Amino acid sequence: VQLQASGGGLVQAGGSLRLSCVASGRTLSSYNMGWFRQAPGKEREFVAGITWRGGTIRYADSVKSRFTISRDNAKNTVYLQMNSLKPEDTAVYYCAAKDWVITTTSTEYRYWGQGTQVTVSS
Repeated sequence: VQLQASGGGLVQAGGSLRLSCVASGRTLSSYNMGWFRQAPGKEREFVAGITWRGGTIRYADSVKSRFTISRDNAKNTVYLQMNSLKPEDTAVYYCAAKDWVITTTSTEYRYWGQGTQVTVSS
């Protein structure tokens, strides 16, 4: 499956962005999906994950109550709504797909999108 992330950009602190991840090559409904991010000089970190039916969702503590992950299997798309953005949210955001359960470990994800840059100015 090929993943294409989009929706990043430059936003002021307190603003919002909505990231999208579109899958091609195979239906997205076969996979659990995650969003990760990587800031310069830092390791890639888990942001949010959602099971293939959307029945289970997990968030990193740093984004709880501000970010919302969702999916539309009919559109082969996963979303990450980001509200109340902070400068520390600045990173390249990646979507990823895996089988079985949601995990927070990036190496356990099988497919990756190319990343979309999110920059939050103070």
